[in-house]
Amino acid sequence: MKNVLEYLDNAAIRFPNKIAAKDEKKQCTYEELRSKARQIGTYVAKHVPLRRPVVVFMEKSVETLQIFMGIVFAGDFYVLVDPSFPLQRITQILSVLEPEMVITKPEYREKLAEVDYKGVIVEYAQMKDEEDTQLLAKIREQSLDTDPLYGIFTSGSTGVPKGVVICHRSVIDFIECFTEIFGITEKDVIGNQAPFDFDVSVKDIYSCLKTGATLVIIPKAYFMFPNNVVDMLEDNQVTTLIWAVSALCMLNRLHGLKYKVPSAINKIMFSGEMMPIKQLNQWRSHYPNAMFVNLYGPTEITCNCTYYIVDREYSEEEKLPMGVPFPNERVFLLDEEDKEVTESGKSGEVCVAGTALALGYYNNPEMTGKAFTQNPLNLYYPELIYRTGDLAHYSEDGQMYFAGRKDFQIKHMGHRIELEEIDTVLNSLCGIERACTFFDEKKNKVVAFYVGDDDKRGIIDDMKTKVPEFMVPNVFLQVDEMPLTKNGKIDRNHLKELYQNGGKHGV
Repeated sequence: MKNVLEYLDNAAIRFPNKIAAKDEKKQCTYEELRSKARQIGTYVAKHVPLRRPVVVFMEKSVETLQIFMGIVFAGDFYVLVDPSFPLQRITQILSVLEPEMVITKPEYREKLAEVDYKGVIVEYAQMKDEEDTQLLAKIREQSLDTDPLYGIFTSGSTGVPKGVVICHRSVIDFIECFTEIFGITEKDVIGNQAPFDFDVSVKDIYSCLKTGATLVIIPKAYFMFPNNVVDMLEDNQVTTLIWAVSALCMLNRLHGLKYKVPSAINKIMFSGEMMPIKQLNQWRSHYPNAMFVNLYGPTEITCNCTYYIVDREYSEEEKLPMGVPFPNERVFLLDEEDKEVTESGKSGEVCVAGTALALGYYNNPEMTGKAFTQNPLNLYYPELIYRTGDLAHYSEDGQMYFAGRKDFQIKHMGHRIELEEIDTVLNSLCGIERACTFFDEKKNKVVAFYVGDDDKRGIIDDMKTKVPEFMVPNVFLQVDEMPLTKNGKIDRNHLKELYQNGGKHGV
């Protein structure tokens, strides 16, 4: 198998009349998805050369999925750009990609005009309902499993977004294992939370195409009104959640499961940040027989590289292990001298090797060369690894535990500290629903934002019973809600801005 379209072709043959995907307005069967994608593919192929990026300037929907598959039929790769992005970011992404075509809808044309894009702009409704079978067959014959499939933009250290490009082979390699390990079949209904420009959605989309499961696309706006989310999960008998940690925490925070507990859910997988045990235990209390899975991995290694199936009760002071590598992925730790870390208790950078690695960053050879490097443990033949920038360590029983980002490691009061360790303790405290810390280097202070009770003195006293005093934050700022990034992670940059602007309720 060399092309993800084989998943769609097989599903359309096996389940032609089954609902492939639905959102709050529209649905389509597998045969309809395949047919519409081939029509879109015919149109795109006549305007865009092979293996080029095609931008989809839309929010997630059934139509967006049809466009994705159409772009793949055309032999190109798709990049979703969210119309809600600031103009500067949209402009930066388009300048990196230089796409020949942008596909959009009428309501987004005005914003697209503001970025002065010079290429072809086409609306979903304008693409003709005609299929060139010979053209599509010729394109498929020329395809390789190393052809790019999609691009996802992440933040860049230079301020310019980096476009991670993933090929067909990496997705096929990952999804084959992912669906088998977690028992995803045609009987499943996957409730999509993640935006389509966030790689969590890749697991949703391709798990469905591979198995013939149904994808239920939950609108982003619903997450402001959790009763709508819960109703959609129940009405569609959703069985599987592959969500960002923050989304699960938000549903707890807004008491969504007190309104209604969707009855069919049996698999809950989460990634993006460390899951606070308090939040995990709330979900487990509602679903004692469900499978809960902690997933880890950055966009550059095709979704995830390790997984841990929760197999016991955890106290609120504990952390979940990262688990074991997915098949055909090697995950190991390197110290600052590029020596492998194997002993317990010592932190090292998480590095990954295998088919899952991205092709690199689009139109950015310099950053590609820094992140995707020769394995320093292998002196004999070329072997690329991806350096994640994440730190981890082994416990005495051999489990690997996330220990924060290299750039979240601080030197404070003479001690080297991982901010995530402070976050873990804060999130375990009674009265705190969510917490996040950062370091004010100029004032040499650890700053903590939190959602919860306004009893800062009590929080400080509790912290002192769990960590050394040098790890107790110097500043506490209470907020009503944690700001989130587009990908559903806590927005640390926004918190820093609040702090710098003299955020409320500080002590």
